[in-house]
Amino acid sequence: MKRRIIAFVFLALAGLSLLPGQLPEGAAVRLTVLYDNYAAVDGVEANWGFSCLLQGAEKTILFDTGTCAGILQMNAEKLKADMGRVEMIVISHLHDDHTGGLEWVLSRKRNIPVFLPAMAGDDYMAKVRQWGGLPQRVKKPQELCRGVFTMGEKPADFDPAFTEQSLVIKTAKGLIVMTGCSHPGIVEIVRDAPQVAPGVPRVVLGGFHLMRRSDSEVRAIIQELKGMGVERCGASHCTGDRAIELFREFFADRFLKLGVGAVLEFPW
Repeated sequence: MKRRIIAFVFLALAGLSLLPGQLPEGAAVRLTVLYDNYAAVDGVEANWGFSCLLQGAEKTILFDTGTCAGILQMNAEKLKADMGRVEMIVISHLHDDHTGGLEWVLSRKRNIPVFLPAMAGDDYMAKVRQWGGLPQRVKKPQELCRGVFTMGEKPADFDPAFTEQSLVIKTAKGLIVMTGCSHPGIVEIVRDAPQVAPGVPRVVLGGFHLMRRSDSEVRAIIQELKGMGVERCGASHCTGDRAIELFREFFADRFLKLGVGAVLEFPW
């Protein structure tokens, strides 16, 4: 079945000097959505959850692992994403729709770091070790590899004891912020990103968890993101259908349609 890979290529301005934390000119970070509530191409399966493969950095990073290992495996095979090449895993938070495929991924590649919010208990850490991973608790922001940062754990809006981490990718055109569910609040996450990696947050993508927000609240959030410099947005997963529609209306041709099989490329 013919598949139509959706790729958004953002061209760098010629002559920009290399900034701290960036990779050499000509390199590109490639994001492939492996698990999402929506499908962007034929032949894959959509299901509640999120997972995205980051390639082109110093390390190949898997961000979250979806809900069902079987679906993650099928989508990875359809999209020719080799899990044996994954060099580190980042789990945004410990809800099942982001951790469900972790054991399967570690069966494909053992003895790699698994970065978990510091709230992860000893039992869960032991389970990850049993699966073959090297679990590491993340409390504060840190650089995972050149140009890729975890923002450190942040408390969720529904329970300060429950925490979540997001990723920041530093490029010549600004920051890319990737979220799992944005339980700490998408505005708060984006606002804090420049404190982790200096720059302007130009691109935001992932789950924003706005299902219970009114249209006026979502529009206010969009305006706040715009005010912080956000130019492109890929709202998906737990954002909610109506909220996604509002983001699509506002960003128009700068809206990034995600879904399983979507591929986004950004120059470093």
